[in-house]
Amino acid sequence: MNRDEKVSFIDHLHGRLEKAQGAFLVDYQGLSVGELNRLRGELRKVNAEFEVVKNRLLKLASQGTGTEAMIDQMRGPSAIALTYENVVSPAKALVDFAKEVKKLKIKMGQISGRAITEDGVRNLAALPSRDVLLAQTLSVMQAVPTSFVRALSGVLTNLMNVLRAIREQKETSQ
Repeated sequence: MNRDEKVSFIDHLHGRLEKAQGAFLVDYQGLSVGELNRLRGELRKVNAEFEVVKNRLLKLASQGTGTEAMIDQMRGPSAIALTYENVVSPAKALVDFAKEVKKLKIKMGQISGRAITEDGVRNLAALPSRDVLLAQTLSVMQAVPTSFVRALSGVLTNLMNVLRAIREQKETSQ
C-alpha cells in the first residue's frame, strides 16, 4: 500500500469510526481464514463489520473518535468490529464465537466513546436484545393503564351490584 492509499484508507476508516456507536477490539491470532470468514458472517448477520487493520493505521484513524479510548490496547494482532446501531448483538456474537473458538480473545470495547473492559463486553452480551428490552418496557407501560381500568371496572361492578340489591330489596318489600 503506497502513501496515498494509506491516507485514503485512514480517512475512510476515520469516517466509519466516527459513525460507529460501538467498537470491539479483538486478538485474532491463531484463527484460520475459514474461522475469520465465519466470524465476519456472524457479525454481518447483526449489522456489524469486522476488519483486520494494522495497529498503526487504526491508531491514526482513531484520532478524534470514540475509538480513541482503545488506543492503549492496539498492540499485537488486532482486528476491530464496528456497529452503527445495536451494540448488544455484536457483543453477543463475539462472546459466543469466543466461547466456541478459544483462539479469539476479546481485548476491549467502546460504546459512544466510553471504554469497556473484556468483562464489560461479556456483561453487555448478557443483556437482552434491544427488541426484547423494548417489548418489556411496553408491557410495563401497558400494565399501569390496564390495572387502572380493571380497578375502575371493579368499582362500577360493585356499584351495579349494590344498586341491583337495593332494587331487589324494594321489590320484595312491596
